[in-house]
Amino acid sequence: MNARNPNTTAVRLALPKGRMQAGLTRLLEGAGVRLTSGSRNYRPRVSLDGFEAKLLKPQSIIEMLQSGSRDVGFAGADWVAELDADLVEVLDTGLDPVRLVAAAPSNFLVDGRLPDRSLVVASEYTRLTEDWIRDRGLDARFVRSYGATEVFPPEDADCIVDNTATGSTLRANDLAIVDELMRSTTRMYACPAAMDDPSRRQRIEDLALLLRGVLEARQRVLIEFNVDEDRLDPLLEVVPCMREPTISRLAGNGYAIRVAILRDVLPALIPRIRTLGGTDILVSAPDLIVPGGAA
Repeated sequence: MNARNPNTTAVRLALPKGRMQAGLTRLLEGAGVRLTSGSRNYRPRVSLDGFEAKLLKPQSIIEMLQSGSRDVGFAGADWVAELDADLVEVLDTGLDPVRLVAAAPSNFLVDGRLPDRSLVVASEYTRLTEDWIRDRGLDARFVRSYGATEVFPPEDADCIVDNTATGSTLRANDLAIVDELMRSTTRMYACPAAMDDPSRRQRIEDLALLLRGVLEARQRVLIEFNVDEDRLDPLLEVVPCMREPTISRLAGNGYAIRVAILRDVLPALIPRIRTLGGTDILVSAPDLIVPGGAA
């Protein structure tokens, strides 16, 4: 038995601490996966057979996946790129979207661009920033920061490379974006060795299927309505759906229609359904949608 990790049959799941934690917990709960913290809060119990969980910082998750001490976990794509990690991306959750950008004080820029002179660039992202400096052909010296990178200019750096969700922190420090290095979201990554093990791979892919179903459901609503038989075909021509609508004959004349549609088409679609003869319209939110079937 492996003394460092006695439960060698369980899939070792790494969950992120910090800003990613709340959104990811809601995503897991939407898939019916509950996390229960005990006396050791860093090792929550997970209501998923064949899994054990541990809370880690996102950067540590990447390193643990790369070393093989964790099988699957969640981290930002920016830090996977920064650490040049050889991992398998299983699912892009789309959660916690950020941009990795270069920014500088507005009054330092010349026509909205960095001046042609020697620069000092500060960032937590060593590899990505040095690659950016080289790719842009800048005459620049890199300075490693350890948080609060936005406060470096103007005294300690001319420019920074940092992630931003809304840009509000940059604006609050009078920093203007001059370039975008990449976009990042929270993603599900697996250790290559775990994906080479058929048993672990299946359990990892099953979890990804559930989470993908929750993400799909968040984008859609179920809409149900009734329609007379002579108005059925015109209505079906304008109602979008994932595959085919569910059509059921009513006890009297007409049909009941049920479709899953993208949430953002709802405001335009409901008046159209009414105009074309749809009645008794009901809209509900699904918890999980798993399209398709067995391959």
